[in-house]
Formats: sequence, C-alpha cells, structure tokens
Amino acid sequence: MIKKWAFYTTILLTVAFISTGFKPYNPQNHNWFLIDKNEILEYVFPSLIPTDYSNLKVPFAGRFFIGYKEAIAFKESQGKYKKINSLGYLGKYQFGMETLKTIGITDSLAFINSPRLQEKAFVTLLSKNKWELKDYIEKFDGKIVAGVKVTESGILAAAHLGGVGSVKRFLNTDGKRKCKDDYGTSVQTYIRDFGNYETAGIIATKNAKVE
Repeated sequence: MIKKWAFYTTILLTVAFISTGFKPYNPQNHNWFLIDKNEILEYVFPSLIPTDYSNLKVPFAGRFFIGYKEAIAFKESQGKYKKINSLGYLGKYQFGMETLKTIGITDSLAFINSPRLQEKAFVTLLSKNKWELKDYIEKFDGKIVAGVKVTESGILAAAHLGGVGSVKRFLNTDGKRKCKDDYGTSVQTYIRDFGNYETAGIIATKNAKVE
C-alpha cells in the first residue's frame, strides 16, 4: 500500500513540476515589417481572435514585395496559375496575350503551364511599366489624387491591371478621368489598394523581356 502511494505521489509531483514550466501566451505587437512612415500599421501574430484568420484574403507577408505579388495575384485569379477568365486573360496575374508579346512571350500554352514563367513575366512587366511611368512616379509619389495617396507600388499595380495609358490619364486629369478595367474596377481603386508596398527593387527597364 505504501509503495502504491509513493508511486502515485511521484507521478503527481512530476506533472506539477512540468506544468510550472509553461507560461501563459502573451502575444506581442511587431512593427518591424516595412511600412510607410506616415502609416500606422502593426501586425499581431499569432492572433487569439479566430476571425483574424478566416477573413484573411492573402498569405501573411506584410508590405514586402512577396506580399505585393500575392495581393495582386489574389485580386486577379485567387492565386491560380491555370486560371483563364471570361475575357481570355491568363494565369496567376491575368495577362492578355498582347501584353505578353510586348515582353517576349508568344506561346500561351507554355505560359499557362509554367508557374516559373508567369512569375518572371510579372516582374518583367513591372520593370517595363516602371520605365514608362518613371516620370509620373517621380512627380506624383506621395501626393494625394482624388482622395487617394499615390505611391510607386500603387501606380505599378494600376498599370499592370488597367494599362499604362489609364494610369497616365488618371494622373494627368488629377483623378477626374475615372479609368476602369474591363470588369469595372477603377485605377483609383488599384492605386489605393496596392499602395505602400516595397517595389524599390524593381529595376526600370525600357524594353524589358523575359529571359
């Protein structure tokens, strides 16, 4: 009887000792993700609120370039490389064939079947558009147009989604020309939704081609 009592007492003491090593979870705010200096933005992870996860639209990647790519991809195709929409736009970032030809891609089948090629095409088009819009980026970056703060990343996203010409018309008219894409989303919305991301690493290239 004494041996059984000692055995169970030892187990209880062991469990109690181990339990003291666990501390209550205390989430901390981290603001070391790249943000605009005028923007109040913090990230809490992991969150204790379940809806913080169910309402997420893109993978958590902050304001880094990876977050920028995934945000645009989700807007365009929900991130699906094989997506072809009702207007014939292709892939994760929804390219039209005429646009692809300007960056050296002519084989739509090879394009839709190659995630690597699609990623290269996205960066290449950003480089090309950055060259074509470099004067506009320099002139309007940080300014408010039609109630929206203009940033380089917002301009480049709007150019990818609505075309360089649409961005120029919007900025040249101080936002009075409400240029829209084929599904009715305005350049103004793109500039707002994709602003303040890290795109400084994109090199402006006049005749950028996919290698």
